[in-house]
Amino acid sequence: MDRRTIVNFVLILLLTAVAIYAVVWQQHPAWLTNLLFWQPASSRNLDFQLGLDLQGGLQVLLVADLPEGRAVDSQSMATARRIVESRVNALGLTEPVVQVQGTERIVVEIPGIADPAQAVDTIRETAMLEFVTPPAGVTAETLYTIRQLQMPISTTYLMSEAEIQSVSAMTDVMLFQTELTGGDLDSAYVVRDPNTSQPLVAIEFKSEGASKFASYTASHVGESLCIVLDKRILSCPTIQTAIPSGKATIEGSFTYEEASQLAVQLQYGALPIPLKIESYKAIGPSLGAQSVEKSVRAGIVGLVVVFLFMLIYYRLNGLAADLALALYVLLNLFLYKLVPVTMTLPGIAGFLLSVGMAVDANILVFERMKEELRHGRSLKRAAEAGFSRAWTSVRDSNLATLLTCAILYLFGNAFAASLVKGFAITLAIGTVINLFTAIVVTRTFIRLAFSAAGEQIQKHAWLLGL
Repeated sequence: MDRRTIVNFVLILLLTAVAIYAVVWQQHPAWLTNLLFWQPASSRNLDFQLGLDLQGGLQVLLVADLPEGRAVDSQSMATARRIVESRVNALGLTEPVVQVQGTERIVVEIPGIADPAQAVDTIRETAMLEFVTPPAGVTAETLYTIRQLQMPISTTYLMSEAEIQSVSAMTDVMLFQTELTGGDLDSAYVVRDPNTSQPLVAIEFKSEGASKFASYTASHVGESLCIVLDKRILSCPTIQTAIPSGKATIEGSFTYEEASQLAVQLQYGALPIPLKIESYKAIGPSLGAQSVEKSVRAGIVGLVVVFLFMLIYYRLNGLAADLALALYVLLNLFLYKLVPVTMTLPGIAGFLLSVGMAVDANILVFERMKEELRHGRSLKRAAEAGFSRAWTSVRDSNLATLLTCAILYLFGNAFAASLVKGFAITLAIGTVINLFTAIVVTRTFIRLAFSAAGEQIQKHAWLLGL
C-alpha cells in the first residue's frame, strides 16, 4: 500500500469527523462560530437556514415616498430593488424575495428573521451620506446645537448653480456646501476605537474620491468638515492634517448594531428614491408541514434505493461507492451550514438531483474497470485504468452541469427568482463535491481494499459484479 493512499485515507477520516461534528451536533462553542468571519457577526452559527416556503418570515411592503405629481421611473425602482436586496443579504438574511410590484411598490419577504425592527430600518433608510462645508460664520457651538437637536439641514447636493445662488441669497437659510457624497465610497465597515472600544464606521474612498478628499483636507486644515447622513449632522471634526490615504472614520455614539446597519447602507449605496413602509406582517410557510415531511421522506427513499442498487449490482465496488456517497451527503449538509445556504424546497430538489448524478461517475468508472478485467488486466491495473480513462467523461459531464447552474443562477439573480438561485446553488455545490468523493474518496477505498485482499478478490470475480 503506497503512502499517498494512507495519507488520503487519514485526511478523509478527519474530514468525516469534522463534518459529523458540525452536522449532527447542534450546540457549538462561541470560538468555533466566530471563525465564520464571512457571516454577519449577529447571525454566525452552524444551524440550517430555512427559506420562506419552509419556515415563513416577514413581509414588508415599501412604497415610493415622492411629492405629489412626481412620477417614479422604472430604472429608479429597479435600482432600489437591487439595493434593498443587497442590504437584506448583508444582514445575513439569505434568499429574500424582493420584487417590484406595480410602478411604485416593492415587496420584500424575509425568511426566519430574528430582529424585524432592524431589518425594516435598514431596508427603508435612504442613507444619503455627504461631506459638507458649513456656511461662513457658523460656529462650533452652532454646529453642536444642530447636531444635538437632530435638526435637518440644507445641502447643495444635486442643486444647480442657479438654485445654490437663489438659496444663498435667502438670509434665513443655512446652506452647507457638499464636497463629497456616499457615491465616492468604495467600502464601509465597522471597527472599534482602540482607546474607547466605541464602534466606528470606517470608510474608504474610490481613487477619484480619495484624490478629492486629499486635496480638500490639504487646503482646509484647521477647518470643520461635517459628516451628514440624510440631511442630519453626525459629526463635524476639525481637519488636523491632510488625509492622502482616502480613509476616514465616522463617529456618532453608535451601538454596534447601529454601526453595522449604517455600514451596510453605505456599502450598498443610497436608495435613488425615498421609500416608506406601507405595511409589514409575519407570514407563515407557503408549504405545509405535511408537504415538507413527504418531500424529505421521498428523498430518504431515493437515497436508500441508490445505495441498494450500487451495492447489489457492483458488490465490493458498490460498497466503496456507497461509503463515498454517504460522505458526499454529509459534506453537502456541512457546506449548507458553513456558507450558509438557505434551504428551500427547490434547493432540496437540487441536492437530491445531485445525489442521483453523484453515482454516475462511479458507474462509468466501474464499467470501464469491468472491461479492463475482461481483457485480462490485473486487478490494480484495471482499477487505475478505470479511473483514468473515465475521467474525461466525468469531467465533461460535471462541467456541463456547472455551466447550467451558472446560467440558472444568473437568470434567478436578474429576475429576482431566488428559488431558482437556490436550486442552482445546491446543485452546483453537489456537483463540485461529487468530483471529490466519486474520484478521490472512492479510489482511495478501492485501493485500500485491493491492497488488503487483492488476491482473494481476483479469485472471486463475482465480488466485482462480473
